[in-house]
Amino acid sequence: MDATKPILPPLPAPQAPSAAPNPAAGAPDPSGAHKVAQDFEAFFLAQAMDAMFAGIETDKLFGAGSGENVYRSLLSQEYAKVAAKSGGVGIADAVQREILRLQEAQKK
Repeated sequence: MDATKPILPPLPAPQAPSAAPNPAAGAPDPSGAHKVAQDFEAFFLAQAMDAMFAGIETDKLFGAGSGENVYRSLLSQEYAKVAAKSGGVGIADAVQREILRLQEAQKK
């Protein structure tokens, strides 16, 4: 074994920064804000649907086990994601406007 040879190959040279806008630098990011707002609306709708389905008993015909409650929650989440992607109830629009407003204020 030769002590002068490195065990690991050298690291690649650092690359030049990309020209893409960096949201952390204060530049508004409408596509990112839209995604976050839509995710927030989906979460809110899932919570509302869970509360709505909380009073409904499980059907004995389909087993009525605790697994049905778990899958009902997952189904509520998927329903909420679809609802938010197809327009939702308007929460995402308001949240997106607020995110962009805060990004603009942070930029100044």
